[in-house]
Amino acid sequence: MISFHPNFADLQRFSAGNCDTAMALMISAHVDMCPQCQQDCLEIQAELAKELFSPQTAIEPLDSQYLDMVTKITELPIADNVESIANNTSIELDGKFFELPRALRKYAKNTGNWSRLVGKLWQAPVDLGDIGKANFIYMEKGGRVPEHTHKGTEMTLVIDGQYGDGIAEYDCGDFTLMSSRHKHLPHSEADDGCLVFTIVDQPLHFTAGIARLLNPFSHLFFK
Repeated sequence: MISFHPNFADLQRFSAGNCDTAMALMISAHVDMCPQCQQDCLEIQAELAKELFSPQTAIEPLDSQYLDMVTKITELPIADNVESIANNTSIELDGKFFELPRALRKYAKNTGNWSRLVGKLWQAPVDLGDIGKANFIYMEKGGRVPEHTHKGTEMTLVIDGQYGDGIAEYDCGDFTLMSSRHKHLPHSEADDGCLVFTIVDQPLHFTAGIARLLNPFSHLFFK
């Protein structure tokens, strides 16, 4: 059951097209998995449409250049690689396939090779261009990310399985936004482990044990 969602203000910004690209991607992927947020976005968009097309709203006529541009776009041929992109609906680790939400499927082909980080923890970097530093992280049963806080923000979406972090327990579809105010230790005790998708804008800062020695190199840990 999905218990953790983007806050309502972020859903409003997302529905209006006003949030930053990284947040928009994460919310879009969460909405793909969450019926509650799908409904919230539909209701927000309906309210926005009412405001836009209310009798009091002055609508300027479209100029001919804009109409020409729209016509040219709609007449463009369908790209040859549309089908192949659509078929990238999952990622694979050791013969295990994980189905991706629609918003992340186009990035499946941009996912690098899996590498073992520490213990039962795996990482596959995702090239998002200028959007942010992204990774798929897989925790086997008993796997854990060393305790850390954040120099910036960390957005996480649970793609498959469950994990806890000392703050709460998270299930498939849950979305979290962590900052320097949070310190946590993500770990999974689920029989099938847990796969998450994360975007960070600054390196992590490890706070306990020998992992603190990694802080000078933390930019490499989630690269």
